[in-house]
Amino acid sequence: MSGTAAAQIAPAAATPAQPAAPCGGDLQSFLAGVREEALAKGIPAAAIDKALAGAQIDEKVLSRDRAQGVFRQTFMEFSTRTVSKARLSIGAKKMKEYEAVFARAEQEFGVPAPVITAFWAMETDFGAVQGDFNTRNALVTLSHDCRRPDMFRPQLIAAIEMVQHGDLDPATTTGAWAGEIGQVQMLPEDIIAQGVDGDGDGHVTLKTSAPDAILTAAKFIKSLGFTAGQPWIQEVSLPDNLPWEKTGLQDGMTAGDWFALGVKPRDGNTQFSSLPASVVIPQGRKGVAFMTYPNFNIYLEWNQSFIYTTSAAYFATRLAGAPAYDPRNPEPGLADEPMKRLQTRLDELGHDVGKIDGILGAGTRAALQKEQQRLGLPADGWATQAVLDRL
Repeated sequence: MSGTAAAQIAPAAATPAQPAAPCGGDLQSFLAGVREEALAKGIPAAAIDKALAGAQIDEKVLSRDRAQGVFRQTFMEFSTRTVSKARLSIGAKKMKEYEAVFARAEQEFGVPAPVITAFWAMETDFGAVQGDFNTRNALVTLSHDCRRPDMFRPQLIAAIEMVQHGDLDPATTTGAWAGEIGQVQMLPEDIIAQGVDGDGDGHVTLKTSAPDAILTAAKFIKSLGFTAGQPWIQEVSLPDNLPWEKTGLQDGMTAGDWFALGVKPRDGNTQFSSLPASVVIPQGRKGVAFMTYPNFNIYLEWNQSFIYTTSAAYFATRLAGAPAYDPRNPEPGLADEPMKRLQTRLDELGHDVGKIDGILGAGTRAALQKEQQRLGLPADGWATQAVLDRL
């Protein structure tokens, strides 16, 4: 999904026991190898030949893969744009329209309607924007390309299996450039493993069937570890003397531990005090604050971007009835070039911040917290000009 984002998940390193997937070279020879692999997995020759007939490299897919943009919006910028009044209104109508389907999703998989609906909105605007790349060709292209064949070849084999089931037309099925399909943007392997025929037509068609999309998303979310009856995120207020170095997605604290330190849920609900919890402050100690619970991990599994996941989780709370968050008054963050200077300085100080990319990612936040603590500053992991000046 632009969510599970094939494009964003790092592939496992190849080992001697698992040789790297073959890639490159003559396309017809490559497809012959794919055909042999699919036959070995028990897929009928007729389905394989139908799936691969006319397959070709899509240069636009390669261009998108090479030019993936980095996520530079702040939480307030992104969440304000994505969690809009229009989307909230449509989401409420969709939950009403498909009330029986959502009830089944919660009964069978333990996932409430707001969680599914938020992903449905953020991925495709409830099915309106699903991508126009030929799915078969996108997966052939990314499997043939030698950058990440281990990630995409299994998805191509799964797409061939979908052709066998009658759930994918190799000539006409379109989706995202990285092979995700349908209203909740799922990859073929996940559709094979988690697909649910919600409308009873004998097929799993996530592009055109809202019941299929809703129930498949619910089953997939459950497979990621969602626990029924537990929260995922909760807006909180923070005391000025909080031990800021403990904030961020860290283990070792319960919600009750945070409550004892003066953290207060905005909705007053403290019944989950025994659950593990983190306090996240996307724009520093002067901005909005949330407490995250174990169910928040499914958002991180869906998409690795902290800003996307926090926005999706917040969106779900809004659909469940929570008010808009209090933005408070965060300090201005660093622009691209100053952020790169900060990352370079942290790297010089011996911290692993990963790529110097101008993005305040998890590695940069963690390194920054350590330096803030060393300098006697509130260690909230938020990059400001004042912090850069001190470093």
